Amino acid sequence: MIIVIGAGPAGLAAAEAASRNGSDVALIDSASRLGGQYWRHRSQVSGYRSNRADLLFAKVRGAASITYISEATVWSIEREGELIRVNYLQGGSESSLTAEKLILATGAYDRSLPFPGWDQPGSMTPGAAQALLKGHGVLAGQSVVVAGTGPFLLPVATGLAEAGANVIGLYEAHSPMRWLLSPQALLLNVSKFAELIYYAGLIRKHRITPRFGRVVSRFDKGQVSISGVNSEFSLKKPSRTIEVDVVAVGWGFSPDLTLGGIAGCKERVDIDGTTVFAVDAQQLSSQKNIWIAGEATGIGGADLSLLEGEIAGLAASGQGISSQLRMARYRKQVFADALKRSYPVKDGWRSWAEKSTVVCRCEEVSLGEIEESVVELGAEDSRTAKLFTRAGMGLCQGRICSRNVSEIVAGLTKCAVTDEERIASSNRPIAAPIALGLLGDGKK
Repeated sequence: MIIVIGAGPAGLAAAEAASRNGSDVALIDSASRLGGQYWRHRSQVSGYRSNRADLLFAKVRGAASITYISEATVWSIEREGELIRVNYLQGGSESSLTAEKLILATGAYDRSLPFPGWDQPGSMTPGAAQALLKGHGVLAGQSVVVAGTGPFLLPVATGLAEAGANVIGLYEAHSPMRWLLSPQALLLNVSKFAELIYYAGLIRKHRITPRFGRVVSRFDKGQVSISGVNSEFSLKKPSRTIEVDVVAVGWGFSPDLTLGGIAGCKERVDIDGTTVFAVDAQQLSSQKNIWIAGEATGIGGADLSLLEGEIAGLAASGQGISSQLRMARYRKQVFADALKRSYPVKDGWRSWAEKSTVVCRCEEVSLGEIEESVVELGAEDSRTAKLFTRAGMGLCQGRICSRNVSEIVAGLTKCAVTDEERIASSNRPIAAPIALGLLGDGKK
């Protein structure tokens, strides 16, 4: 049997590919419907090239050898000889499944940067605003500002506008001219121009005016401040204030590495400082019989995730991988690297926060407290600063704040964040909260 964890584009593609030769596949996902975050939906997937989701859903549902386990949260993975045991929670009970092979397609979540008011009601990530809309049909607010960096801002802004929201502003921190740094990526992926034209049409239809070199620098009781930034993200004065219901601010994505880390898969630091898993040409990790596909091997978007998932599924089930499929993945990997060059998060963001700005929301640790741990208490690295302040020790276990804390401490100590520190802060011993009663009842 092959277990696939995650039912987004990568996981679906992996499960479908593995089932082509009749291999038994168990597809486990925490959501109630197929699609993951990218293809989240209530009744039907909408958006650019949404027909791809419908076709893949139909193939997965129609495959006799695929068992779909929904609303199941995997909390740990362990080895039992040559088998891999996956422990998960479903309906308030613990269950487990064993298999010879495992494919991880755990996706990613929005990366956030702290600014004054980012923890206030009305401030959220673009992914959260989109999830409310696509998953529940709920508009986060009637008037919205979408800001941050990266192409994900486009589907969020246009999706909200299509649903009736007044998108007052769409603010991208970088200049589109940065794409001139990656001519090869554009030449190898000319189909991306069709996607750009699609979103340009929606932007024009809803009279949204994208503005570049600007960020949300403050949010307070419905008042959002928009400031210009230079190429290093240092703020320019003065700022402009707008009245809105919601600000949706995001800075790309952070891969979900928890399960692969528990399984002992080797990690590396990508060119943009993001920790990802190291895999070979067949998406095989450093651990025997564990393949990884999608955003956990490097943020690259749905197109790359679909290809990586297909390759992982074929490899895990012992099927051949065509040269055309490998070339298609290469083209998308080149484009993914171009995304990192075009939308980097520069160090100047550290100057946006004030001493009172909360950096760790779970433990309510402010920037001032982190600064005090370094200046007054002598913390020389983020681990020590976290021990002094409890930053990163709350419910999310540092998924949101760990990278930010590391980079803040690095700025204060004038030392670069080491790869070892980035990797260490990405690992957690348990993937999801589990009641002690369930943990101690002896069940497997």
